[in-house]
Amino acid sequence: MYWLNRTLCSVLEEMRKANESRNYSYLGGLIEEAQSMGNKMEAGLEDKDQHKIMLEDKAKLKKEIKELEAKKKELKDGEKKAIRED
Repeated sequence: MYWLNRTLCSVLEEMRKANESRNYSYLGGLIEEAQSMGNKMEAGLEDKDQHKIMLEDKAKLKKEIKELEAKKKELKDGEKKAIRED
């Protein structure tokens, strides 16, 4: 069996139908469902934003690591050169 994902728009449409028929017996459940869907969408958007920030930070850190490794190599080469000169 296949179940299609329920969308916020379909929940809102059901709310409109409940209002048109003046049958409010299940309106509370629809409101909770819409609230839950809205919360998930907001959290997903925030997660995407945080993911983008994390990728930018990762790129900066990788660049910093490369620079530090190059400095380390430079210092090691300088030490070897100083030892040879002694």
